[in-house]
Amino acid sequence: MTSIPLLEARDLACVRDERVLFSELNFSVGAGQVLLIEGPNGSGKTSLLRILTGLRAPDDGELLWEGVDVLQLAAQFYQDVAYVGHMNGNKEDLSVAENLRFAQKLAVPTLGIDDSLAKVGLQGYQDTPLRYLSAGQRRRLALARLLCTRKRLWILDEPFTSLDRASIRLFEGYIEQHAQQGGIAVLTSHHDVALPASMLQTIELQS
Repeated sequence: MTSIPLLEARDLACVRDERVLFSELNFSVGAGQVLLIEGPNGSGKTSLLRILTGLRAPDDGELLWEGVDVLQLAAQFYQDVAYVGHMNGNKEDLSVAENLRFAQKLAVPTLGIDDSLAKVGLQGYQDTPLRYLSAGQRRRLALARLLCTRKRLWILDEPFTSLDRASIRLFEGYIEQHAQQGGIAVLTSHHDVALPASMLQTIELQS
């Protein structure tokens, strides 16, 4: 008996400014897998991720979650999605801990706030206003949101931006752990992604 993939794209198409970025795009991602999207600038990588998060509708085709069109699932699907984009999505008027508490109110909390911050190297910053954080610290705070809430699908647009090499390797470990626990991740990255070949698949968009 063939298992249904968690996430499946069928003949997806995206048009921007009257230019077709991609069309007839098909892929499927099962539990425990990570999908890496590659391609030159302007090929539609970020647009594809926005479609997967529901921030943009495809111009053609359909997106399925556990075999059901996400348009039918609506909020039920989006409760399973965590998105970290080019912008970190942190709230400037909140402290570090307040940002994570806000995220947990919108999802199912898992790891505690203190533990989440420790895992990304921000222990001791709980009460620090966001404006005092460096670019790398802000990025790590965005990634801590993934650790403190239960989301099966992680969608990550250049998640390693502003991170040093040690932080990149650390977060790759968390992506691997997420997949090992039955989750999936879809990401773009200009960095070489060091994940086991058995869980990593790649698609390339053309310019």
